[in-house]
Amino acid sequence: MTMPINLPGPLAEVREAFAAYERALVGNDVALLDLLFWNSPHTLRYGVTENLYGWEAIAAFRAGRSPAGLARSLRNTVITTFGTDAATANTEFVRDGSTAIGRQSQCWIRFPVAEVGEAFRGWRIVAAHVSLLVEPEAPATRGR
Repeated sequence: MTMPINLPGPLAEVREAFAAYERALVGNDVALLDLLFWNSPHTLRYGVTENLYGWEAIAAFRAGRSPAGLARSLRNTVITTFGTDAATANTEFVRDGSTAIGRQSQCWIRFPVAEVGEAFRGWRIVAAHVSLLVEPEAPATRGR
């Protein structure tokens, strides 16, 4: 038996949760961001300048982050579900006023609603990674 990939129901649910995450991120809705991460010491988020281990560290980071300059555009977003309870969401982003290309990866797991609450049918981020592509330096030119 093969695992079903991108079943319509779970795929729609994760797309909805991912869209809510993006709105919360650019709108600095810290309460919703906190809700979308699994409240566990096992949750992690590797950021551009920080490694955060556990929900509490992630929540503290969000609470202390400046709300300025959060607008961004997404591209090449790929969401894939595996069965009914696991998914990945990957995207590239560009912040307004920047040319740097960012990358964001998330692992989503659906938990029992009794454990995490009804919001987003139990889908929570258990691991996330954000990074920026370093632009290569222009090759040095020789004077003539």
